[in-house]
Amino acid sequence: MDWIEGIGFLGTGLVIVSTAMTTMIPLRIIGICASCALIIYGILIHSWPVIVTELFELPLNTYRLWQMFRLVRETKAAAEGDLSFRWLRPFGTERTFGAGETVFRAGDPAQEMYYVEDGVFRVPEMDLEVRAGGIVGELGLLSPGNARTASLVCVEPGKALCVTYADLKELYYQNPDFGFYFLKLTTERLFQSLPSTRKPVAAADAL
Repeated sequence: MDWIEGIGFLGTGLVIVSTAMTTMIPLRIIGICASCALIIYGILIHSWPVIVTELFELPLNTYRLWQMFRLVRETKAAAEGDLSFRWLRPFGTERTFGAGETVFRAGDPAQEMYYVEDGVFRVPEMDLEVRAGGIVGELGLLSPGNARTASLVCVEPGKALCVTYADLKELYYQNPDFGFYFLKLTTERLFQSLPSTRKPVAAADAL
C-alpha cells in the first residue's frame, strides 16, 4: 500500500468513526477531517466524483459545527446573564395570533414553548403579561405529565416562535453542553418566578 492509498484509507476510516459518534460536535469535527483527507485523495487519483462529493460535505459540516458552537455559547451566556432565549430563533416556526385567541389552556398537553416576538399575551391565572422577548411554556418540558398548569391568551395581535419539545430534546441529546445550560437556564427562570424572588419583568413563565 503506497502513501496515496494510505490517505484514502484514512479518510474512509474517519467516515466510519464519525458514524459511531453519539454527540454532534465530535461527529462534525471528524466529518470535516474525513472530507479533507478524501479531497486530497480524490485530487491525487484524479477522481472527480470523490472530490465533488466531499466539496459538498465539507462546507455543510463546517456550517453545522459553527452553528452548534454558537448555540452552546449563546445558551451559556443566557444562563449566566440575562436569561434570554434569543438563541431559539433559528429553531422556531413563526406563528401569528389575533386578539382574543387562546394559545393554550390549563390542562392541555404541553408539547412546545413560545418566544414572543411581537404583541401582548396574558397568563390569566397569574395575571401576568408576556411581551416581546418573553418566553412561555419552557417549564412544561420538565413538569410531571407535561400538562399545562396555566393558560395563555393573546391580548394584542402578535407573533411568536413555536419551538417543539421534540426539537429541544434532539438538541439536548446531540450536545450535552447545550442540555446542561438549558437546564440551568430553565431552573434559574423557575426560581426567578417564585413569589419570594420575583422581580417586575416583561416576560413570564407559563407551564
